[in-house]
Amino acid sequence: MTAHTTATTASADARIPASHPFAAHLRRAAAAEAADPHRLWTPEDGPLPSLYLSHGGGPLPFESPEWLTPLHDWARALPKPKAILVVSAHWESAPLSVSATRPDELVYDFGGFDPLYYTFRYDTPDGGELARQVVGLMPDVEQVHEHARRGLDHGAWVPLKIMYPAADVPVLQLSLPTDDPDRLLALGERLRPLREQGVLVVGSGHMTHGLPFLTREMFLENRVPGWSADFDAWAADALARGAVDELARFRTAAPGMPYAHPTVEHFTPLFVTLGAATDPTAPVVTTIDGFSVGFSRRSFQAA
Repeated sequence: MTAHTTATTASADARIPASHPFAAHLRRAAAAEAADPHRLWTPEDGPLPSLYLSHGGGPLPFESPEWLTPLHDWARALPKPKAILVVSAHWESAPLSVSATRPDELVYDFGGFDPLYYTFRYDTPDGGELARQVVGLMPDVEQVHEHARRGLDHGAWVPLKIMYPAADVPVLQLSLPTDDPDRLLALGERLRPLREQGVLVVGSGHMTHGLPFLTREMFLENRVPGWSADFDAWAADALARGAVDELARFRTAAPGMPYAHPTVEHFTPLFVTLGAATDPTAPVVTTIDGFSVGFSRRSFQAA
């Protein structure tokens, strides 16, 4: 990590009020690192798992221990990756595209929140080497468009800033080029070799995401709609059984549809995660569950 990256991220974080929950999180993370430095991945560790993250609503995870502690603990339970590749629900783009290797700005793709969050930064080291690896894994028929300026969107930088607050791991974002599960499984399979090189492959979405059907009362009372609970239970069962074919039929097979996912981009990154696993049909390890503002927070890792 360059001095510029360290200074830019640290100076932005220094403006966060000391009473803010994320400021307390940063203090705890720094103390944990000082007491027990996060061990870097080595080839002896074997392939890193692939992750599916429910990334929360906009910047709201910065305000809640129910997001802060589990996400950071999850990161600390794994060896520190050499780099991170994220496929986020918030960048649907075909042909397949990669973000800038060192963008000038984040993408603040949320509205109506405290102005503080639009000053947050996550200036990670240059991801050029990872970009070259990703492009090299794609067959000639899958041309990868390289963006010169696009930064990380909130589906990537919000959870990663919690998990790796020092911003000392290169991060690259890959677009979500389709909503077809089979094509996304195949994309994940192409990315699988990255795990053997210490790269953390992450699909970022939300296990349920029925925004149009979430009432103000549900939001304020953290009330879980039946369609959200039913879809989550179905997905948990299918993931435990390794029922990839059933998951791929979620539009017609899952209870709670189409309310749980009136648009499907927050569910489909799951197929990149499963495709990148050594065995997509093996049971996954759930790392975070429960509900937040009515939506399932289910997140998992696949070996």
